[in-house]
Amino acid sequence: MAFDIKDYELGKRPLWAILASILIFAALIFFVTNCVALGEGSRLLPIYSVETDDKKVAVTFNCAWEADDIPSILEILDEYEAKATFFILGQWAEDNPDAVKMIAKAGHEIGTHSNTHPDMAKINAEEIEKELTRSCERIEKSGGGSPSLFRAPSGSYSNELIKTAQELGFTTIQWDVDSRDWKDLSAEKMIDSVTSNVRKGSIILFHSGKANTLEALPRILEILKNSGYQFVGVSELIYTENYTIDHTGRQHSLN
Repeated sequence: MAFDIKDYELGKRPLWAILASILIFAALIFFVTNCVALGEGSRLLPIYSVETDDKKVAVTFNCAWEADDIPSILEILDEYEAKATFFILGQWAEDNPDAVKMIAKAGHEIGTHSNTHPDMAKINAEEIEKELTRSCERIEKSGGGSPSLFRAPSGSYSNELIKTAQELGFTTIQWDVDSRDWKDLSAEKMIDSVTSNVRKGSIILFHSGKANTLEALPRILEILKNSGYQFVGVSELIYTENYTIDHTGRQHSLN
């Protein structure tokens, strides 16, 4: 008599039904843990990092307060042949047009960091639009061009924020490696914070006007460069089409 899987039962359930249940359950677990749901009530995510085979990282600076260290930051970046992305507050751009021009002239990328640094997860779409459009007007007037990248103040975001920014033509960028210069850490601790966490496709967070950044930055760049990393602008690192973002905010190409 020939064996037929349909006739085989475990606890009165056909084996094929048990196997099908296991496969369906495994597929659901994979979807929940690895995919960004786009349906109603789901969490939209900015780009925290990028999955890539290339040993590239993006060095980024949030510019919202002091600007005195910008010339020194630019000198350090130039020394290590590093292109960076500066996320600039609209008010900062208006107050520091010379710094904005210096950043642009040095060939670095400029994004918006909002206009007045509010918690943008707590404001509505109309207020979000005002923050983004006004900041870009100030950045452009100060010589920084027209930004297409956006980083939320304090990294605070909501579905409304990401959706509205996207509708206005902005890609929302977060980070996966924090120098923690905003905590006024020592240079040694900042160096460890970055170099122990960086990987291919990382987006690294720094700020202008923070203690010890000028001491830590060249040593961080030297360590990473000697490890084979290349420093590129965020726009060069990210995918602009045919991609997904997983539950960690890591972007994956579908090509």
